[in-house]
Amino acid sequence: MLDFRIDTFLCVCRHLNFTKASKELNITQPAVSQHIHHLENEYGTKLFTQDGKKLFLTDNGKLLYKKMNQIKNDDESLKEILSKNNHGLKDISFGVTMTIGEYIIADPISDYIKNHPDTNLKITFGNTSELLKKLSDGVIDFALVEGYFPENDYETLLFSKEEFVPVCSAKHSFNQKPRVIKDLFPERILIREPGSGTRNILERALALNNYSTSDFRNFTQVENMHAIISLVEKDCGITFLYKAAVASGLQSGYLKTIPLDDFRVKHDFTFIWPKDTVFSEEIRAICEEIQPITHSA
Repeated sequence: MLDFRIDTFLCVCRHLNFTKASKELNITQPAVSQHIHHLENEYGTKLFTQDGKKLFLTDNGKLLYKKMNQIKNDDESLKEILSKNNHGLKDISFGVTMTIGEYIIADPISDYIKNHPDTNLKITFGNTSELLKKLSDGVIDFALVEGYFPENDYETLLFSKEEFVPVCSAKHSFNQKPRVIKDLFPERILIREPGSGTRNILERALALNNYSTSDFRNFTQVENMHAIISLVEKDCGITFLYKAAVASGLQSGYLKTIPLDDFRVKHDFTFIWPKDTVFSEEIRAICEEIQPITHSA
């Protein structure tokens, strides 16, 4: 159990406002100040600075928040684990990005479920940004993501390397056969929302050639992968997706890839979990079991 003054500190960090923290904690504002001053004396450093009416965490304050927030998440997880152990059950909560959840995870997770009949699984779908937030808040134990993330903050395990390709309807006709990325700019592009791993991969790949999604004539932003694929099949635009996500459409002949001389992208699908969690070894063991040999790279 964390010291009550750490709870006050974490609350102030969330709001960056002493008044709002005092209301949430149902204590006086002077009490909040006393708790923070006690911690600053305890750790021998300033945790906050103030610029006018705005409150900011110092670098040491940010470090303490990161470490204590993880300890709090672990403490809450441990309480839940101990409670479940009394009933012979085990709960695992993890997140997957949309592409992985809809097209990749079913086969590897099915074996895990069969091998662990007494385990309860909660699988959360979200884009990479949303899953990173859930990890930070302790909502999920680990995540399997395709997007970019701050590697220094997480333990990682490679799940697979996947090909990322430009795709269009099999019946789509180009005015001129495209050979490089800029030949696709006259087309309408179907893209995921900002924060999506799929969109991040595309934007970084384009940026390497000093391009962006705004270079395309028109765009349609869609938050659902199935909808994007369906629209592409109906020849409503082109898109860039992982080959695994469009494998069925390619095999059935509804879709086709667009070979380009300057666009060859492969990207990692990666398990991630907080670096400082006390459950790191247990999480790694779970991820290694979910990751079949056929998916390793």
